[in-house]
Amino acid sequence: MQQFIIEGGHRLSGAIKAGGNKNAALKMLPACLLTEEPVALNNVPDIGDVRVTLDILRQLGVAVEGPAAETVRVEAKQIASTTIDPALGQKIRASIVLAGPLLGRCGQITLPLPGGDSIGERRLDAHVLALQKLGVRIEQAGGALYMRADKLKGADILLYEASVTATENALMAAVLASGTTIIRNAACEPHIQNLCHMLNGMGALIEGIGTNRLVITGVERLHGGEFRVGADYIEVGSFIGAAVLTGGELWIKQADPEHMDIVEHTLGRLGVTWETHGQDIYVPESQPLTIVPDLGNRIPIIKAQPWPAFPADLMSIALVIATQSAGAVLFHDWMYESRFFFTDKLVRMGARITLCDPHRVLVQGPTALTGLANMTSPDIRAGMAMLLAALAAKGETHIFNIQQIDRGYARVDEKLRSLGAFIQRVAVDRSSSIEEPLDTKAAQH
Repeated sequence: MQQFIIEGGHRLSGAIKAGGNKNAALKMLPACLLTEEPVALNNVPDIGDVRVTLDILRQLGVAVEGPAAETVRVEAKQIASTTIDPALGQKIRASIVLAGPLLGRCGQITLPLPGGDSIGERRLDAHVLALQKLGVRIEQAGGALYMRADKLKGADILLYEASVTATENALMAAVLASGTTIIRNAACEPHIQNLCHMLNGMGALIEGIGTNRLVITGVERLHGGEFRVGADYIEVGSFIGAAVLTGGELWIKQADPEHMDIVEHTLGRLGVTWETHGQDIYVPESQPLTIVPDLGNRIPIIKAQPWPAFPADLMSIALVIATQSAGAVLFHDWMYESRFFFTDKLVRMGARITLCDPHRVLVQGPTALTGLANMTSPDIRAGMAMLLAALAAKGETHIFNIQQIDRGYARVDEKLRSLGAFIQRVAVDRSSSIEEPLDTKAAQH
């Protein structure tokens, strides 16, 4: 077991390169199964979930090289198995998107029910209904999904929710289906656009990229190629938060700022500003950090919504920033009922947060934060939020279960140290799960 030990209160400054988009890489790697020819992906983040995905591809009999220097090469000339090892498939939520490529290429898959973050119930009905429209027969038994299709046929698919992974699954199944597929109410996040451009580069015919209506004309085969995983706008937003919370000055290189408009607008309501210089983002050290009220001096609401609105995966980061902004703001994540269940740890650090219900929290700031001993990271985004709070806090914080953070952020401790953070990764034999303030008196105020 490993933990992070963070000494807070140190100003971060310098420059880093944005990492590759986790959610793009986890779908672009399975997409390599759609062709027998070699595919090279650049800017692949070396994170836990990517390593699990590569292990799954190897388990299927696919040749995989990497990640080395953020490049992965995949050659699925032969697929020896269409049964996903439960020990691997249950580690990550993204294992579900292996269905589309394997159904398109092989006509079948046996898939364990996927795992992932414990942020609430995440149903698979949208996947099932979309794939059934394309001609897939699906049975669930013994903790696994058995999917078969004699021949995939294009269909008019109306998703009952704008599910990211259901859109990706239907998309990858449809590119090799006969006829035309229309996906309505499709999700359109940057990582879906990244996947669509990759597939078109392999010979697919996808129209409507970046909209909620995708039209896919099926082709007989796809070819290989070389493609880039775009910048991870969630990581970019997280490092903007790290700079702001420590009063630092930061350049984020190759940040793909064209996908940061809604993030800039929303964090701007918390008093956060930055500048765009080509493909780079510059965060100045002087930040207003004053919450902008709604008309009539009403408390503003930051609500997670499907893209192009504010992404749910940045809610935890924005919440920590709000603890250091002057004013009050309500956060509402209607999608995941456990998203805010880490906020009790921030309260122990000194934040003024009221958990209204599983989906809404009220934050009042600014409040001084104090380091906390023995915090446990419950999921990727909450873990990163806790890490940012620790950077801003006075004193020392210990965060356990950091493999959750590693699942989504590559070498985050190394990047932070390069900017001046005091953070160590140490092995530990954890004997207690008690969470307590290092300065009990300070944490009570």
